[in-house]
Amino acid sequence: MQRDKLPSLLLLPSPPQPFNTHLLNAAYRAPLTATLSRLKALNAKVESKLIIAVAYPILHGQFVRSKTLSWAESQSLLAGIYTLVSVICAQLSIPTELDGGPGSVDTTVILVDHDREKRMLADTKPKIETNSTVIIDLTTFALAYHPWGRIFHDECERGLQLNQTFLTLAEGKQTLLHEQLVPVEGGLTLNNSPKGAPGGPAPQTAGYPVVCLGGTFDYLHPGHKLLLTAGALLLCVPHKDSNQSCLYIIGITGDELLKNKKYAELVQPWEVRARNVILFLSCLLQLSDQGWKAGSTVQIDEEDGDFRASFRDNTIRVQCVRIQDAFGPTITRPEIDALVVSGETRSGGKAVNDRRLEQGWKALEVFEVDVLNADEMSDEAVTKTENFASKISSSAIRQQRHAKLS
Repeated sequence: MQRDKLPSLLLLPSPPQPFNTHLLNAAYRAPLTATLSRLKALNAKVESKLIIAVAYPILHGQFVRSKTLSWAESQSLLAGIYTLVSVICAQLSIPTELDGGPGSVDTTVILVDHDREKRMLADTKPKIETNSTVIIDLTTFALAYHPWGRIFHDECERGLQLNQTFLTLAEGKQTLLHEQLVPVEGGLTLNNSPKGAPGGPAPQTAGYPVVCLGGTFDYLHPGHKLLLTAGALLLCVPHKDSNQSCLYIIGITGDELLKNKKYAELVQPWEVRARNVILFLSCLLQLSDQGWKAGSTVQIDEEDGDFRASFRDNTIRVQCVRIQDAFGPTITRPEIDALVVSGETRSGGKAVNDRRLEQGWKALEVFEVDVLNADEMSDEAVTKTENFASKISSSAIRQQRHAKLS
C-alpha cells in the first residue's frame, strides 16, 4: 500500500491532571496544529486518515478482568481533543468528515492505557492483551495498529519518551524510514498532580452488557465520533473463553424520517451511514497482530435495516438498526442497560425511561456526553459557538456539498 494511503499516527503524552479545556488547549493545540497542517500540505490531492493516540493511565484495578475507568473523565478528554481538532480544521479549511474528499483529514482519537512510571520487565514478551473494557494498553496498540504512513510525536520530554517506548514495542512490525518519523512542536509542559490527586482517582464507572444510543450519523464527523466512542467505553467486555459477548446497539434514523431535512437529497442512504458507523468502530475495537493487512476489510452481516459485526473473538457485538421513531430499540429491547445521549437528545432519555417503566421494564442508566464547545478554547480566532457548531454539523456539510455542485 502506498504510504500516502496509510493512516498516520500522532502520539500525545498524558494530559495534565486534573485537566480542563484550557489546559488541554495549552498542552495539545501546538502538536495538533502542526500535524494537521503537515497532512494538509502533504496530501492535498487525497484523503488523509489520522489516528491520535493519547497515552495515559486511564484504567484502574489490579486484575485484567476487573479493570475500570472513569467514564466522565474519559469522555471529557475525548470531547476536549475532538473540539481542538474541529477548531483547528475549521481555521485551516480542512474537511473533517469521513470520505471528505481530497485535502480532508479523517481523525480518530483513541485513548490508550499507559503509565510512564511503570517499566516493562525485560524478559516479558510483548503480546496483544485485552481486559474487561474496550481500552487497550500501549503494548497492544503498538502490536495491533500498523503499518503507518507517518508517525508524528510531540517534541516535549514526555513526548520523546512516549515515542521511544512506542517504537521499542512496535519493533519488527514495520520498517520505518527516518522521514516517516516526524517530530512536531510540543505544547506547554505542565506539572501533573500525583496520580489520582487531589482526592484519589475519579469515580469509576461499572461497565454494562448492553449499551444503546441513536442518531442520524450523516457524513460521520467529530461529534458523531465522540458519541460513538463514549458509548463503547461503557461496555463490559467478557473474557474470550466465556462464550459470552457484550452488545452495542446503535439506532440510526431511517431515510424516511430525514426527507424534510435541509438538502435532503444529499443525505447519505441508511446503508452507507450504518456501514460508516461500523467502519469507524472497527478502528477502536478490531485487533490483529497483522494490523491493517488483516483488518482492512470488516466483515459486516447486512440485512435490511439491520447491520451487524463482531470484534475481539466475538466478545463485542455491534448492531446498527434502522429507527423510524424517537424511541427506536429502547422500548422494544428490555435487555438494554445503558443509554448514551447528547445535549440535543437529553430530554429523550427521560421519555425513554417513562415508556420503559410503563411497560414494567427496568429504567436505563442515562449518560450524557459533553458538547464540542469552541467558546471554552479561549482563542479570539475561534468563531462563536453557533458558527463553530454549524461547521461540523451534518446539515452544514450537506450545504457545503450542495454549493460545490451548484
